[in-house]
Amino acid sequence: MMQTDVKAGYVSATATVFAGRTRFKGLVVTPGSAAGTVVVRDGGAGGTTLFSTATLSSGTPFSVLVPGEGVLCYTDLHVTVTGTATTAMVYYG
Repeated sequence: MMQTDVKAGYVSATATVFAGRTRFKGLVVTPGSAAGTVVVRDGGAGGTTLFSTATLSSGTPFSVLVPGEGVLCYTDLHVTVTGTATTAMVYYG
């Protein structure tokens, strides 16, 4: 069984959370004052979409857990968050 340290990165707009090969393990989304989206990609802003979800305005924070060893990002782990004041804590390793 492969084990790695789990790390976290905070995103409030768009960011490369980790530059390099890693595994997307999950995230916690805190909705803001306007509905939005969270998109997780491999390969930057124009890369392959691995996961996306809509967020409600002023909703309760919610978690997305990826089972097993997570989803492999070959190039990098890039996350885009839209919606006023919406944020995401991204877990990877």
